[in-house]
Amino acid sequence: MASLGTTQAQGRPERYADWARPVFPTDELAARRDRLAALLRAEGGGVALFPSASGATDGGTFRQTNDFLYFTGLEWPQSVLWVDADAGRSVLFGPPADPRFENPGRPNDFPGRPLLTDPGSWVSSGIDSVAPITELARAVERLAGRRAVWINRDGPRRPERPALAPGGSWSAELELELVLAGRHPSLDLEDSGPAIARLRMVKSPREVALIRRAVSAAAVSMLEAARAVGVGVTERAIQGEFEAACRRRGAQRFGFTPIVKSGPNALWPWRILAAHYDRRDRAMAAGEVVILDVGCEVDYYTSDVGRTFPVDGRFGPGHRRALELVTAVSDAIIRAVRPGIRLSDLTRVAESAIPADQRRYMQTPSFFGHHIGMDSGDPSLLDAPLEPGMVFTVEPWYYDHDHGLAVFIEDDVLVTATGVEVLSASLPRSLEALERLVGRR
Repeated sequence: MASLGTTQAQGRPERYADWARPVFPTDELAARRDRLAALLRAEGGGVALFPSASGATDGGTFRQTNDFLYFTGLEWPQSVLWVDADAGRSVLFGPPADPRFENPGRPNDFPGRPLLTDPGSWVSSGIDSVAPITELARAVERLAGRRAVWINRDGPRRPERPALAPGGSWSAELELELVLAGRHPSLDLEDSGPAIARLRMVKSPREVALIRRAVSAAAVSMLEAARAVGVGVTERAIQGEFEAACRRRGAQRFGFTPIVKSGPNALWPWRILAAHYDRRDRAMAAGEVVILDVGCEVDYYTSDVGRTFPVDGRFGPGHRRALELVTAVSDAIIRAVRPGIRLSDLTRVAESAIPADQRRYMQTPSFFGHHIGMDSGDPSLLDAPLEPGMVFTVEPWYYDHDHGLAVFIEDDVLVTATGVEVLSASLPRSLEALERLVGRR
């Protein structure tokens, strides 16, 4: 094994276990890898690769890639998990030492941190063996022309890199695929996305418990933010109220930037509003509504809830009718949730609940919702039967550009053995309750 190459500081190097706190036990992580191997064997077998986050930062806290964390539980940077589906074994390729803990010019401030040579940094994952990341290229080369290499092409995309991916987005998975395709053109590259979706759609009891915490934190934090709503208050100020409340309740970060949009801004999806540096900070006016679409991330799991509030404490007639419609559609979808039904079936339920003359204002390619978990858009399959442990949002939205009306209600639901549980049930949904919350510090 390669040497650490670390310039020692005064005192001992830091150990990974000094700060790392496993979220899941070893047996649960191993069971996830075993289930993945079984799914891939059914598709012909091969090796699945999962890259970690690079660890590079401009000041933000480290956030591991979802799949790497899901299968290892580790916060290692610059690493790749190798899951051999045929042999049922896993290898962790990583750096001998954590490069973030080294700086030859400042040895007193950077103590070094061993990884490969410190079993305490990886034994909790239950990985069968570890190897230097420099050996990965040769290992992959031996697969060329003989075995499939599986990479998740459906992983969450990030916009920080050049626009070489569809939609101008990037991911660690895409970067790995491009490198492998360029260096080893004879590799049989396959998409592990559907297999990953089948695994991650069904949450374990521990995952559900984390999502409950995230939903609870978001619900209470939204209520605190709503009490700050008022004429002349800016959207960014409300966002700040929500973010501060989430932090007070243990959220390490946010699965997505909290969305607060009022008046004319309420008529537009977040991607349009986010297209400009300062568009999402208007001062609210009387007679308008403000929509909060928010979530807190707790121990890598996020929530995603939404409500509409009247800026001056009273909904006008148009917004009242729209909210009643949206709530009715939401109720119809939630009533239909049970094991065995499919998300595509929920799409038809949603469509049938919308009056024909209102459908142009409520457009969706799916069921007005999405799975949540480690991501605010967790992987899912529309035609997979629902199973106990699945968690997703129900969020019918209403954008009426003809009359300047926009409203939004979003809840998080858990599929149970007998039906459904609304995890965000503590958030008021009635018009009167939403009106009473505004401005009541």
